[in-house]
Amino acid sequence: MNPANGTDTEAETDVYIFGAGTYKLLAFTIGTIGVFGFCNNILVIALYYRFKRLQTPTNLLLVNISISDLLVSLFGINFTLVSCIKGGWIWNSATCVWDGFSNSFFGIVSIMTLSALAYERYIRVVHAKVVDFPWAWRAITHIWLYSLAWTGAPLLGWNRYTLEIHRLGCSLDWSSKDPNDASFILLFFMGCFFVPVGMMVYCYGNILYTVRMLRSIEDLQTVQIIKILRYEKKVAVMFLLMISCFLVCWTPYAVVSMLEAFSKNRVVTPMVAIIPSFFAKSSTAYNPIIYIFMSRKFRRCVLQLLCIRLSRLQHSIKDRPLTSVERPIRPIVMSQRGAGDRPKKRVTFSSSSIVFIIASNDAEHLDVTSMNDASEVNVIQVRPL
Repeated sequence: MNPANGTDTEAETDVYIFGAGTYKLLAFTIGTIGVFGFCNNILVIALYYRFKRLQTPTNLLLVNISISDLLVSLFGINFTLVSCIKGGWIWNSATCVWDGFSNSFFGIVSIMTLSALAYERYIRVVHAKVVDFPWAWRAITHIWLYSLAWTGAPLLGWNRYTLEIHRLGCSLDWSSKDPNDASFILLFFMGCFFVPVGMMVYCYGNILYTVRMLRSIEDLQTVQIIKILRYEKKVAVMFLLMISCFLVCWTPYAVVSMLEAFSKNRVVTPMVAIIPSFFAKSSTAYNPIIYIFMSRKFRRCVLQLLCIRLSRLQHSIKDRPLTSVERPIRPIVMSQRGAGDRPKKRVTFSSSSIVFIIASNDAEHLDVTSMNDASEVNVIQVRPL
């Protein structure tokens, strides 16, 4: 199940593990995840670039997650999608290494960025310190270097990237019983899963405790303090929901991987392995949805972006002529001013509308082009359906 070279990889794909209908369902599932992950994360990146009020250090960390999820949608799903369509892995060993490396690398970037967000909330709420852009950029740089160190070690001989048991994607060699490989798997789980999760639990535990303590002090119950606490709690809940969803998606995959790595008997079947693997890949699509539903700034920017696009579309349709050559405006009826105070009327038409101009002053120039400058001119314009 874990080929060491390209010949073994190609030989194993001759045997179909799942039925034809299962492969189609898996292809549809992973394709849907890829499309939603690409579109949703592109939207977040575009909103951050378009609206300056979203360009904060905290949102920069959110964009870092969107970039990693976008790269997973581009590079970490395509090979699995084609394998589902073809009924097995059809790529060579170099592609298998890239598939395993990219999925692991971008996944670690996401979980470590979530840890950085938890720490940012912790120092903001508990210690009343605000991070700046240099801090955010340093955190992002350290996150990418940290992820590269862990995912680059298998490329240098400490464990390896091989075909997974379901033969639709590649990952670390979880089932290797070699002491060198087992030591890497153990440290990998500690450094890339348990330590980040423990950090998140510690930070959010202190945040909830601090918020409750501040609410219990009656002297601080001013309107401003209440608003600040409400805002900080809402932001903390949004990040906590992101972390919870990430753990819900990745914990089954971590459990299955640990069973495959440390169990003496082979208890992980292809069907047991494929469901957590696809569930973990689905984490690339939900973060932008959480931003939009729980962040008022993101919601307003999305609505503003949609309104801008709709208004531009309406203006382009409005300014487009109905015919290739528009006839000049010609008068049809001109009423004469009589003895009474009846106002002068003029009716004109073009190929797209009929204009009624009513003026109470004889000296008023009755012209459609200058009707906006007249102070005592009433204009009624009728456009045909």
